[in-house]
Amino acid sequence: MNKIKLLFAGVVCSMMAVAQSYEGSIEFRMETNKDTTTNIYYVKGNDVKLDQIGKKSGKVEGSFVFDLANNQVKFVNPVRKVWGEHKSETAAAIKGQCVSSKGTGTKTVQNIKCVEYTVKNTEENTVITYWIATGKYDFFMPLVKLWNRKDKQSIYFNQIKDLPKGSMPLLSEEKQISDGKLISKLEVTKIAKGSLDASKVAIPADYKKFEQK
Repeated sequence: MNKIKLLFAGVVCSMMAVAQSYEGSIEFRMETNKDTTTNIYYVKGNDVKLDQIGKKSGKVEGSFVFDLANNQVKFVNPVRKVWGEHKSETAAAIKGQCVSSKGTGTKTVQNIKCVEYTVKNTEENTVITYWIATGKYDFFMPLVKLWNRKDKQSIYFNQIKDLPKGSMPLLSEEKQISDGKLISKLEVTKIAKGSLDASKVAIPADYKKFEQK
């Protein structure tokens, strides 16, 4: 009987964990002094698709598909209707030391309360402030580590210690320490929570695998 109770409790806990995980789409804008781009995450369980929207066309010009369960990333080219294996970039070297700290400030982004965290590196003359929501974005931290991008927004985020499970920044600003100049800004502009069809996070069946010659 005790074994049955434990098994039942385990199933209930698993169901609760799944129910609490985010499913739906998250649109965000990345601004630099050179360009502004729009991207959309589609999230369903351990599968995530990132669509990159063309500034002029307003259409999907490229995508990445993340299989978080198997630590795999694939790129998708909708123009040529091909896909391929995406190799992780070499980890970027950090000069000096990144010091992360949790602030006392809060900010509401898309009607969601976010807590302030900062990561500062004096030698790189960089400080990034992240406004982080917690509780249900289980996909985000594993995705950032798997993708291993070289931009400072991603690199510095990985330096934050003891973030609660399910954390994700809804707004972040990268600035120069010396003069406060804004270098980049990432902001979530739309969140649409809801059930997604599995095809939304999958590579279309008629796309062919890209074979490098």
